[in-house]
Amino acid sequence: MSDCLERSTKIHLLKEPVVKKLSEVLDRSSGKGWRKLGELVGSDRRFKVSSDDMEMCSLKVLELQGSPSRMLLRLMGERGCTLGHLVDYLQTLGNEEAVQCLKPPALQILIQPQSVALVSGHNLRLSCHAVGKSPVQYQWFKKKDEVPGSVSPDLVISPVQLKDAGFYICRVNCGNFFEFSHWAQVDVLNVTMLHGQSYQSLEGRLKLVIQPQPRWLYVGETLQIECGAVGRPIPHYQWHRNGVPIACATRRKLTIPHVMQDHHGRYRCEISSSSERMWTNEVDVTIAPRISVQISGVMECSEDDVYAIGEGSTEFLLNSVPEQLYATDKVALLIGNLSYQNHPQLKAPMVDVHDLTNLLRQLNFKVVSLLDLTESEMRNAVDEFLLLLHRGVYGLLYYAGHGYENYGNSFMVPVDAPNPYHSANCLCVQSILKLMQEKETGLNVFLLDMCRKRNIHDDITPNIVLRVTANIVFGYATCQDAEAFELSSSGVTNGVFVKFLRKRLLDDEKITVVLDRVAEDMGQFDATKGKQALEIRSSLSERRALTDPIQPGSADHIQSRQWAKAHELPESMVLDFDCGAQIKLGFAAEFSNVLVIYTHIIKKPADMSFCQAHVTDFSQDLDVDPKEMNRETPEETGIYLLSSSLPQHCLYTRLSSLQKLREELIFTVCLQGTFTSMEDHDTVHWTKSINIGKPLIARLDLHKAMRCNSCLQTCMMPHSPSHSPCHSPSHSPALEHHLHLHFGQHATQDYNRLSPQHHYLDACERMQGAVGGSGESFCDNTNQHEPAFSSAGGFSSSPGRSSIPIETSDDIDELQTVFIHSLQFQQQ
Repeated sequence: MSDCLERSTKIHLLKEPVVKKLSEVLDRSSGKGWRKLGELVGSDRRFKVSSDDMEMCSLKVLELQGSPSRMLLRLMGERGCTLGHLVDYLQTLGNEEAVQCLKPPALQILIQPQSVALVSGHNLRLSCHAVGKSPVQYQWFKKKDEVPGSVSPDLVISPVQLKDAGFYICRVNCGNFFEFSHWAQVDVLNVTMLHGQSYQSLEGRLKLVIQPQPRWLYVGETLQIECGAVGRPIPHYQWHRNGVPIACATRRKLTIPHVMQDHHGRYRCEISSSSERMWTNEVDVTIAPRISVQISGVMECSEDDVYAIGEGSTEFLLNSVPEQLYATDKVALLIGNLSYQNHPQLKAPMVDVHDLTNLLRQLNFKVVSLLDLTESEMRNAVDEFLLLLHRGVYGLLYYAGHGYENYGNSFMVPVDAPNPYHSANCLCVQSILKLMQEKETGLNVFLLDMCRKRNIHDDITPNIVLRVTANIVFGYATCQDAEAFELSSSGVTNGVFVKFLRKRLLDDEKITVVLDRVAEDMGQFDATKGKQALEIRSSLSERRALTDPIQPGSADHIQSRQWAKAHELPESMVLDFDCGAQIKLGFAAEFSNVLVIYTHIIKKPADMSFCQAHVTDFSQDLDVDPKEMNRETPEETGIYLLSSSLPQHCLYTRLSSLQKLREELIFTVCLQGTFTSMEDHDTVHWTKSINIGKPLIARLDLHKAMRCNSCLQTCMMPHSPSHSPCHSPSHSPALEHHLHLHFGQHATQDYNRLSPQHHYLDACERMQGAVGGSGESFCDNTNQHEPAFSSAGGFSSSPGRSSIPIETSDDIDELQTVFIHSLQFQQQ
């Protein structure tokens, strides 16, 4: 015990990092964890830990970041338990990992760097001091990059410039041990100083150096107000309008895009630190309405007429800018097909659909997210999607999975498509667009994350006549007659398209501008350069953006109720069993057709030595694998995307394909327990039958036969390609197309036809199948010497050929390395 902390130290005096680490160890140790520790302490007459105390500790798992071990340690400290007693208990348990938590570290940081705000041109000093059993070495970093020459306890930048703003951290080494300091933020303010004026903050106290200025704007413009103070630690900001705090306005710069007249008023900011508070000046923000001019028909006027209309003022011309564009509602259907019955399995669609769902919800879209749909389920899902559309609605369809393109028409492949598949087995995207146009939608966006190779098994094309509307945008993950790729790694990861799209989707720009930037980003990605390029086709004539606000009072309540109907979660419930035990049954939605069920023991009788609750007896419609039910971690049952938001210390079950559920979902909760009074320790069982109705998308009965108004009626109109050209947006001469092909830094535009030539990397992993293809089978032979790509790159290309770049890092910058050159492709 000589190398441990002082034995007489009271437990409640332990430092927070020690308590946190020790609690984590005891929480996850089953046979040597907090329960066994509580039993040992309870048997010691010096410290009274009762069964009620233990029950109170167990209830902590129901709280966000709650810890039974932390609660037990607090009770022990309140009753006089010392560090020496705790070490003895842990050694009796044989929990050496917990004992190690109480030993003094070989390296300890005594002084942490502090965040600071200062004026450009002044001197910056950040300090980090540590002690260890051997000489200590320092290295400062700005984010992930080393700061050159910064190997001392003090980081000094003199004079500091605007480019030096950011986050800094110090790594301290002592022999084989190392520790990182806390992050320190440096905010550098650009202030013009008058002669003799100083903005140096004395002893780190707050000093206001930038006052907000009045603003005068038109409706629809972006409001930006700035203030600033210097001091250490870095100040906190809270903006107020008319004396009321503005939600989420906690930065130095206040930005409000698309201002309305309701945003006018008097603004000021409260600036505070740990011990001080001050206010900026209060300034007026004026929002003026725009004057829009509409001219019907053709008219002829002279310069004098124009001058008369404007009353001789240029203000008329400046003020005749179109009004802010609105959506009457925003609806998105996201489909990810990955578990194909007759074709190669995919990984990325699940992650891509999940990420886009979260991003689109931030833009106030009503999102329906579905995985692994059959043909009839996809057609019925499209029908339900169409019910949510009406005049002026922004409609967005995203699809990730296998696909192909024939004669300018794109086809999405369901999971039950035969091998090979034909247009009759798939959904035509252009037919869905036709049905959306009939709803008079305000914006139609299609994001197709699939291959666009020619399907040699399908020589027919639908004759789809589309209306000429200036509100259509297609974002293809790859160009015509090319493949789309998903990144292969041991975990879950995005496909190439969404990897870059998710970084731009929230930008307040015209949707085509957003996609342009995504294309440019993809063009810099060496792993797919020359193999996959984003293609944009657009007839959009207005500055429509996914960030456009929803016009107040315009949302159709019937459609809103229709969407809400498919997203109602069962309410959590507490089940009481005859033995006295209580079980919490909770629910979460991973997708619109994926339900997570978790069970947790809330209360256990004092004489029950073991207690566990699990769910069973699910409908055969769901085809649930018993081996993946009632697992102790979400990941064990396939819940990778919600694991961080689910409560801990539960048993988890994932129910997918809820659209197949024909009846109400009825299942059994089974409680198992053993009692200390029973000598043979036989397990006793109790059961309860639970009916949660039809959860989530199951309410819409997508499993039923295709409906009479299905998009099937526009898909099944075969004509010879040579006699009946397709009237899709990509071929209609009436539409003005905005076509972009991005290959690295080179871009070409062709308004008549599209040319068909169109993070670290694990060099040892084999490339897997591409997202899409014509339905031909894949083989596993690998040729490490002959590249398997091509088109414009000079390699061979054939239907069904598979080539997937491999990624093991989420950092795009890290991917631009020499490892690119060691990619291997799978030989067909």
